[in-house]
Amino acid sequence: MKKLAATLCALAFLATGAQALTIKDFLAAVMQKWTAPFDPFQLIGNIYYVGTDGIAVYVIKTSQGLILMDTAMPQSTGMIEDNIAKLGLKVADIKIILNTHAHLDHTGGFAEIKKETGAQLVAGERDKPLLEGGYYPGDEKNEDLAFPAVKVDRTVKEGDKVTLGDTTLTAHATPGHSPGCTSWEMTVKDGGKDREVLFFCSGTVALNRLVGQPTYAGIVDDYRATFAKAKAMKIDVLLGPHPEVYGMQAKRAEMKDGAPNPFVKPGELATYATSLSEDFDKQLAKQTAALEKK
Repeated sequence: MKKLAATLCALAFLATGAQALTIKDFLAAVMQKWTAPFDPFQLIGNIYYVGTDGIAVYVIKTSQGLILMDTAMPQSTGMIEDNIAKLGLKVADIKIILNTHAHLDHTGGFAEIKKETGAQLVAGERDKPLLEGGYYPGDEKNEDLAFPAVKVDRTVKEGDKVTLGDTTLTAHATPGHSPGCTSWEMTVKDGGKDREVLFFCSGTVALNRLVGQPTYAGIVDDYRATFAKAKAMKIDVLLGPHPEVYGMQAKRAEMKDGAPNPFVKPGELATYATSLSEDFDKQLAKQTAALEKK
């Protein structure tokens, strides 16, 4: 959690317009962790972790092929493909690629993997222009935040479903972190029990401007609606775009044959959403104060 706090502080620092740390500086600081390898493993049910030590990527095994959830930085695409192979799965079997949000650390491998597999890319409808333009909203010309543009085959909104074989995921619009930020819910079998899993998009302020010239219109209301929605959801397993969101490494170390799965933790999402909401209020206050000083 200390590493997560440091990352959030750095992002918040950037978002308030401080000049001591540039986006390039920040990316250089986090890149080692974001690109460090991590052994792939079966997380729960038919969900597998294939990401890096600092960026979460998931593969969902279905009766008719694989669903890939997000990617990582462009330079990590080969590592992710190797992780999939280490699990005895085939990259060629990826039929659907799902996106949580259109930021470079989660979209970097889309274009390459889509070209290799012919998989269908599905994303929140408000993130489509970002993905197809390869840019960060409100900062379209910043090359430091750019990523390989990729065609979106299908867009989704609240309640839409994506099905492959015996597996169905439901899209939940959770905007704020990006305009089309989409969280994905599915049910898995765990020891004979059904568990509700949520791949939570994100709720951090990150590089977003909330006041003055906001990253996009309505961003403050979007964040607040997302926090309220997340707090009300009944979820057994919280997953997220970065391992620190849900303590992946610590839970992975606790996994033992015959023992309860440590990733099953009802109530974790509500607790996390509350902390995000509190941090959001602090960042909004800081950005408002900084704007008033100008």
